[in-house]
Amino acid sequence: MARKLLLEHINVPGINTLEVYRQKGGYRAVEKALKTLTPDEVVEEVKKSGLRGRGGAGFPTGMKWSFLAKPEGVPRYLVCNADESEPGTFKDRYLMTYIPHALIEGMIVASYALGAHTSYIYVRGEMMPQIRILEKAIAEAKAAGLLGQKILGTDYSLELYVQPGGGAYICGEETALLESLEGKRGNPRIKPPFPAIAGLYGCPTVVNNVESIAAVVPIINDGGDEYAKIGIGRSTGTKLISASGNLVKPGVYEIELGLPVEEFIYSDEYCGGIANGKRLKATVAGGSSVPILPANLTLKYANGEPRLMSYESLSEGGFATGTMLGSGGFIAFDEDQCIVRNTWNFSRFYHHESCGQCSPCREGTGWLEKILHKIEYGHGTMDDIELLWDVQRKIEGNTICPLGDAAAWPVASAIRHFRDEFEWHIKEPVKSQQQNYGIANYAVPIEKVVEVKQDNL
Repeated sequence: MARKLLLEHINVPGINTLEVYRQKGGYRAVEKALKTLTPDEVVEEVKKSGLRGRGGAGFPTGMKWSFLAKPEGVPRYLVCNADESEPGTFKDRYLMTYIPHALIEGMIVASYALGAHTSYIYVRGEMMPQIRILEKAIAEAKAAGLLGQKILGTDYSLELYVQPGGGAYICGEETALLESLEGKRGNPRIKPPFPAIAGLYGCPTVVNNVESIAAVVPIINDGGDEYAKIGIGRSTGTKLISASGNLVKPGVYEIELGLPVEEFIYSDEYCGGIANGKRLKATVAGGSSVPILPANLTLKYANGEPRLMSYESLSEGGFATGTMLGSGGFIAFDEDQCIVRNTWNFSRFYHHESCGQCSPCREGTGWLEKILHKIEYGHGTMDDIELLWDVQRKIEGNTICPLGDAAAWPVASAIRHFRDEFEWHIKEPVKSQQQNYGIANYAVPIEKVVEVKQDNL
């Protein structure tokens, strides 16, 4: 059984309350950090852990913290990005729903490390139940002396606030989030300056994902070196995966990074295989913005070696034969799913969510949606495939924030790996409205079910 650091007690009755959370060792990290470690020592432990941002970019968390400017007399802020708007990703919502004190404890420790005395949790506006849960948990922590003035009798004080967002995908981008938090329209800022220099209200700010902040708790409890022993290579620790799509057991799983993709999909400990006895056709491994991969490249590299659930392994081969771990939104597609329709659906989303600030994204996402709709509904031409490729190429890398890239990459990878399915929609417009393309013409299906040996359980 894989080690669990964040979800170890997730099924304990009442774990969402302060009393039960403390019975299970909660807030030990706060006491250890505030009473035995300096802020710089906390940052050093996070550096040693090798923790990488769990929101999608995978940037080393400790290094990000070390960039924070510390001018005299200027407040610093920690902002938790709980916007979680990436289609296919729901792990942060799960964590906030069932074990909110893990996030609050992480916020206290991280705020102490950064010298922040006012911190915010920015939650997607549609997640009103989670907002209420967090507000209740914060009130419990404050009543117990874990928030507010002179926490646990130390000289450190922290006020923590929950801020609902407006429900815009773009506000998952850290500078757009800060604009929204300041009461402005959520448009991304031009960088530099970076938030570590001029963030919230023009002050030094660190923005981290929910899972990243919660992971600070086991790092401080067990030490950065111990945390770094889990995982593989530069992908250290555990990772929450939001598994959805055509799986026997969709849900949120905590895995040790380095787990074979094949085992994650097919073993009973995790997803249990493809639902209804069907074959795997394709996967999106890290949320809707990462490249889609066919079944054969999902399970193995182009050279036939097994692919692993890690930052490095999933990106092996670049976008030609690889993808990204991203936020961990793992979507599985069975043999009956239509790649063209799925790509159109993603493009509809990005067109709708574009803030409109950059012309390539504002105009390009609309063209992607229109052309894909044309192909999906039997009115496409072969030239449309080339036009799609040209439009996505002119969006990628030409926008202020990564939303343009997020819109372009699914289209590019779908054409790269499933071009014959696009062509079939164009050549067989009537048939494409009556049946799906299937699986046989583009990939060698790999259907070996992983047998988990008893001695590995």
